[in-house]
Amino acid sequence: MKFLAVLLAAGMLAFLGAVICIIASVPLAASPARALPGGTDNASAASAAGGSGPQRSLSALHSAGGSAGPSVLPGEPAASVFPPPPVPLLSRFLCTPLAAACPSGAEQGDAAGERAELLLLQSTAEQLRQTALQQEARIRADRDTIRELTGKLGRCESGLPRGLQDAGPRRDTMADGAWDSPALLLELEDAVRALRDRIERIEQELPARGNISSAPAPAMPTALHSKMDELEGQLLAKVLALEKERAALSHGSHQQRQEVEKELNALQGRVAELEHGSSAYSPPDAFKVSIPIRNNYMYARVRKALPELYAFTACMWLRSRSGGSGQGTPFSYSVPGQANEIVLLEAGLEPMELLINDKVAQLPLSLKDSNWHHICISWTTRDGLWSAYQDGELRGSGENLAAWHPIKPHGILILGQEQDTLGGRFDATQAFVGDIAQFNLWDHALTPAQVLGMANCTGPLMGNVLPWEDKLVEAFGGAKKAAFDVCKGRAKA
Repeated sequence: MKFLAVLLAAGMLAFLGAVICIIASVPLAASPARALPGGTDNASAASAAGGSGPQRSLSALHSAGGSAGPSVLPGEPAASVFPPPPVPLLSRFLCTPLAAACPSGAEQGDAAGERAELLLLQSTAEQLRQTALQQEARIRADRDTIRELTGKLGRCESGLPRGLQDAGPRRDTMADGAWDSPALLLELEDAVRALRDRIERIEQELPARGNISSAPAPAMPTALHSKMDELEGQLLAKVLALEKERAALSHGSHQQRQEVEKELNALQGRVAELEHGSSAYSPPDAFKVSIPIRNNYMYARVRKALPELYAFTACMWLRSRSGGSGQGTPFSYSVPGQANEIVLLEAGLEPMELLINDKVAQLPLSLKDSNWHHICISWTTRDGLWSAYQDGELRGSGENLAAWHPIKPHGILILGQEQDTLGGRFDATQAFVGDIAQFNLWDHALTPAQVLGMANCTGPLMGNVLPWEDKLVEAFGGAKKAAFDVCKGRAKA
């Protein structure tokens, strides 16, 4: 708005100066009348009369106050007519006097030349008049624009506090006065300057007003956020404290459990020595592992690591003391990333199951009579073929049990418990209760004749991957190792 006002004022001044200069440069058309000779004919008189029309038009253009001089009567001689001296005329546009005659360095032409010159002057005057009308229309449009901007400024000021509004009524500086007067130009400049000052004042005070109105707003959210941060910090501290206490308790309970297991093992060993003497049984295979009650801490662990297997046969002697409520887990083998690599399990009233890599096959075996039974399980990765033997007889077979899956090495083999993680996290409901003896493992499938020989005690065999040796089996949590010859004990039973 500042730029528009200044541009309008400069344009008006330039336009008025150009009009004044153009009008001042137009010479006056009044010239002394020519003396007509006495013997002039009608054509000459008509020519002299015709020159008076343009002369009057030019005089009207300049608004001259005097006449062009006395006219020559037809009867008077031409020699007696002298041109009067030039009468100075005062122009309404300039304060300097103008000569009545147009200056010309050449001799006056004939009537046709004067007529052409007058027509040229009339065309120039008409062009100037059209230009003036166009400029006047443009000025009126600019005046309307200024009025509209002034109205908008007034509406903006009406929304401000009283301290920002000017006292006194607003004066419309565009309403009165002629547009070509110096007084109106000065008034226009004053109005533009006032508008500029008012806009600058509004621009300076509006940010302050916005800051005053918006400053108190964030106070409550800031306080709320700080309170929430404080509560979050307290909650985090509580959680960390609880985690530390839990870790300390877990570590303490684990240490206590290990100490109790060591003491129990020592006591059991001492009791076994006192009851049976040092020569009560002869290693490597004349012993059994007994788990008297169902819990999640009695078990035996095989100390030897298994290699990668593409087939296996696991054989053992089992006697269950569960009372018909599920035999639990005679053995389980877990590896990193897979807790159920090999599991033999009977849970609740479900039939006994063989799990390999979490794939399940149900086995038609039964151990619910509390007697010793010889159990053999064979499997091969080719087509997932499996076979289940009880007391030397083939009870069931199948295929597609974890086909083409090799048994992974470097796992943990546990007797009497099912592993939910590598080497631990036992579940008491899945624990085995009873006796385990002669657990052997081969890296191939045994023949039915070999299985039958071990079951009737005519062809004992030792596992080529894992033999049943005292030094390879360690009991924990109250599970006991005791001397036992399974074939003699079975015969006595």
